[in-house]
Formats: sequence, C-alpha cells, structure tokens
Amino acid sequence: MAFVTRQFVSSSSTASATAKKIVFKHVTVIGGGLMGAGIAQVAAATGHTVVLVDQSEDILAKSKKGIEESLKKVAKKKFADNPKAAEEFVGKTLNSISTSTDAASVVHSTDLVVEAIVENLKVKNELFARLDKFAAEHTIFASNTSSLQITSIANATTRQDRFAGLHFFNPVPLMKLVEVIKTPMTSQKTFESLIDFSKTLGKHPVSCKDTPGFIVNRLLVPYLMEAIRLYERGDASKEDIDTAMKLGAGYPMGPFELVDYVGLDTTKFIVDGWQEIDSKNPLFQPSPKLNQLVAEKKFGKKTGEGFYKYK
Repeated sequence: MAFVTRQFVSSSSTASATAKKIVFKHVTVIGGGLMGAGIAQVAAATGHTVVLVDQSEDILAKSKKGIEESLKKVAKKKFADNPKAAEEFVGKTLNSISTSTDAASVVHSTDLVVEAIVENLKVKNELFARLDKFAAEHTIFASNTSSLQITSIANATTRQDRFAGLHFFNPVPLMKLVEVIKTPMTSQKTFESLIDFSKTLGKHPVSCKDTPGFIVNRLLVPYLMEAIRLYERGDASKEDIDTAMKLGAGYPMGPFELVDYVGLDTTKFIVDGWQEIDSKNPLFQPSPKLNQLVAEKKFGKKTGEGFYKYK
C-alpha cells in the first residue's frame, strides 16, 4: 500500500510539472501473444491509438480475434443493461487497433513502444537496437519482461534515459497491477510519464528498482521453489502443502496449483536466469524435480500435466 503526502503548490508549479511529462496518444505493442494482445486491448479501450506488431499476419489475426472475444466479455459486464453501448464499445476499441508485421515502419510516429516478446535477452536487444534507429526522439521504450534486467535491454539502445520496465500481469484486462521499473539511467520524466500512463489504463502502478524479479516475482518464485524443495525432501505431500497454504495463509491457490498454472518451464527459466546473476544465493538454486518435469515436457496446465494431471 502506498501512502501519498499531499503538498500544496501553486497552479503554475503544477502546470510546469505536468508539462514535463509525456502524454501518450500513440502506442506500439510488439508481440501478439497473450500479454501483448492484452496490453493492446487495455490501451485501445482507454482512448489510445494502438499498433500491434508481430511476425506474421496469421499470428496477428489470432491476436485480434482473441482481443475481440475478450472485449465482448468486458463489455457484457460493463454495459450489462445496455447492449447497444456494449456493441459500440467493442467496435470503437477494435477500430483503435491496427496491425503490422514491420515494427520499424510504424515506430516513427509512436509515443510509446511496449515490448512483449520471447524472454530472450539477445532477441530483445536486437529488436530494440533496430527500433532505436527508426523511432522518434521523444519515443519512450518499455519492456514487459518479468525476469530479465531492464538495464541489460536498455543498453542496446542510445535512449537509456527513455527506457524503463512496464510489467503487466496475466490476464492483462483483469489484473490491476503494473510494476514500473526504473533503472539508474531512466529519467524522472520517463518514469512519471509511465506511472501516469498506467493509471490512464485503469491500473495500479507500483515502482521498483531494476532488481531480479522486481517485486512480485522476487517474492513469488522463491516461495514456489521452497514449496517444491519441501516436497522433494519428503517433508509433506504436494496436496497437503497446497491445502495448508490455502487454509492457513488464505491463498486462493496452493503453490503447486500455481506453478502448474504459471508454467514449470517459465518458472525454471526465471530461476535459471537469476542463478546466472547470483549463483550463491540459496533462493536461486535449481530443483531436480522441476528440472526433471521440464525435461519431460510436463510444463503444467498448458500441456495437461505438471505436478498434477489435467484432463
């Protein structure tokens, strides 16, 4: 919970402070997967003009269809007593989203680029290094990475002061939280502009330095790993661990239910990345059981089996 101390300033001072921030009107989202499509949806639904970019028209068509289906669910709830308004909301939002397979050709006229592609530093660096050459001087770059260092991505560009982390949570239209990550090079103007942008999307932004996992994953992933180690040692069954955390801590899901939902491959990827950064940290040590399940392609709910089996 954040506490804000109000300060009384003159209207001219307030106007000056506001003038320093960038108001984003045109947003480019790179990556048409669940996260990218979700970010594009909430941006378009809040009055922004959005270009969604991915490698193929087929991926983009699937993304657009997913956005339409998601919007219909949102509209049905938001305009329960007004079907016409619901239909107009869906139509207007969809009309605010265009698509492209060429990122370099669209970033010249955008205010903000949000990247939500594969969690691979080399691929992200190559993307941003290329976009940096074509984007306008004022354009701010942001990565939705959940596990990589923002600084390492920003260093591929010449705009480290206009680069930050903007970490959304899945599903984006429903999850209120956004972590805004400020590197040592991120300017205050960039940081405050992204805080305001997050609020415009109807989200609750929290700020964090560029530390592994930021806030949520830095606390969540070690918790999941410790549950796995507890099970590996034979101290308790996975079923009892899940039950204990739900009934004893009030969590909606137990750690094994949650890691199956997040994806065992994703969890392993995050832990492996952190271990490379800090190999001596006991929280970042690998799990033989997790490694075994990932090697067997048992990634959790998305593959039908992880720690539990799913029909």
